[in-house]
Amino acid sequence: MKNSSPKIIILLLLCWSTIFLAPADASRIKELAKLEGVRSNQLIGYGLVVGLNGTGDSAGTQFTIQSLVNMMERLGVTVNPDEVKVDNVAAVIVTASLPPFARAGNAIDVDVSSIGDADNLAGGTLLMTPLKAADGKNYAVAQGSLIVGSLAFGGKAAKVQKNHPTAGRIPGGALIEREVPFVFGTQEALKYRLNDSDFTTVSRMSKAVNHHFGDSIARSLDAGQMQVTVPAAYQDRVVEFVAELEHLTVIPDTLARIVVNEKTGTIVMGEGVRISTVAVSHGNLSLVIKEKSDVSQPAPFSEGETVVTPDTDVGVVEDDGELVVLEQGVSIGEVAAALNAIGATPRDLIAIFQSIKAAGALYADLVVL
Repeated sequence: MKNSSPKIIILLLLCWSTIFLAPADASRIKELAKLEGVRSNQLIGYGLVVGLNGTGDSAGTQFTIQSLVNMMERLGVTVNPDEVKVDNVAAVIVTASLPPFARAGNAIDVDVSSIGDADNLAGGTLLMTPLKAADGKNYAVAQGSLIVGSLAFGGKAAKVQKNHPTAGRIPGGALIEREVPFVFGTQEALKYRLNDSDFTTVSRMSKAVNHHFGDSIARSLDAGQMQVTVPAAYQDRVVEFVAELEHLTVIPDTLARIVVNEKTGTIVMGEGVRISTVAVSHGNLSLVIKEKSDVSQPAPFSEGETVVTPDTDVGVVEDDGELVVLEQGVSIGEVAAALNAIGATPRDLIAIFQSIKAAGALYADLVVL
């Protein structure tokens, strides 16, 4: 036991140093960039949902009637379009995303959305619908029962609705029939495209890759792209090389930015936001208008007339403005504390930040949504 105690203490110290010396804000390369050519492809198709309980398209939706008649004729049934009712049928658009390296026979999820005037797709079944890509070729076929996750019912005078009843989803509702022609592992050089272009981030990524593999195999092409040459030792093991590379950690650099949404009063500020010395005064002006009427009635059995005199009271209340001085180079926490001290609401803060930006005292990008 005496000999094992120093070993245990050393092991605990190593674990302790590993936890606290590791950069807490570092991200893996696989979260910062994507490998060129490894991407999803959008699919779309037009189909019919049947089995609805009278909540389908109305008779005025001509393309639904035409689609139903064409489908019945392909199945060998001759029908008169003038006698077709589509209360239980709805025309829909089916969308899906074809993931990279998807193979024929794999199942993918599909989203189904009504394009007619159907009231509810709950309980419906999507008929066989080919899904096409941008090149016009069919890559998958969708079919199955919809999961709407909503309800809608009512009468002529009232209606109850929860969630959105005219859009649904079919998990695993499409089977891939065609594969994307892409062969991975034959390239001598790989290109990574950053999700957010930044010269500092891509430079740090290149240095991290070169330091890990001990060779100058990575170089930054521009602010949004890094090229990596596959080492000779990994020529037959490109998948292992990519897996090892993407697990390298890098501390990304971000722009100082304030994003405000005037519609919702939402404000999001980045860590690097700084301001120069500036004084901010905040005061609210409230205008209160009250309308009332003074009624003067004549005595009983007299021939006088009732007189109504309108009376309007207008009051103006202005809070005392407080002048707060924000020193140069203060952090985001200090900015928030100072602005909260003057009682500014989120919508007031939007106007304050716009004024500080206009005064040239805000060292950050102000993005208004």
